[in-house]
Parts: sequence; structure tokens; C-alpha cells
Amino acid sequence: MKGSNFKKIILLLMMIIIVFVVSACVPGDGSNTIDKPAGLFSGIWHGWIAPFSLILSIFNKSTSIYETFNTGFWYDFGFYAAIISGFGGLSFSRKKKKKRK
Repeated sequence: MKGSNFKKIILLLMMIIIVFVVSACVPGDGSNTIDKPAGLFSGIWHGWIAPFSLILSIFNKSTSIYETFNTGFWYDFGFYAAIISGFGGLSFSRKKKKKRK
């Protein structure tokens, strides 16, 4: 029993840390400006965390899922590439084919 409770506490702490890390770098947080726009890698990151940003934007009106101060094509490319691919694409839901003998 003790090991099970310890694992649950560690999992809860990890989830809290992940929420804080993800919410610290959401689009529209003021870190990007006209002089320092978001680029390709910001676009990739914002695409990956778009579902979290969407949920956060329900409670915080200054948060959005898309950074308005961006470099244009390269930000868009990174954002949409991350949205389409996700964290490994659809590989989480795909079943491995069984080899026939």
C-alpha cells in the first residue's frame, strides 16, 4: 500500500509541475512583441500546447492559442506542423499489426 500511495503522490506532483510549465509559456503572455516576434520554435511549442492554451483561455481572457506577434510563415509552419503531428501523431491510438505466420 505504501508504494501505491507514493506513486500517486509523485504522479500528482508531476502533473502540477507540468501544468505550471505549460501555462508559463502560452501564447499571448506578453513575452513576444513587435520588436521580438515569435518564430518557428515558438510556433511548434504553441501548437503542441494548443489544447492546454484553449482550456486556459476559458478562464483567462488574456491567453490565446495563437501568438499575434509572430514572424509570419515560419511561425505558422511550426504551429500547424505541431497541430497536425501532435506528440507522435496518431501513433498512440494505432494498433500494431500482428505478423501472420
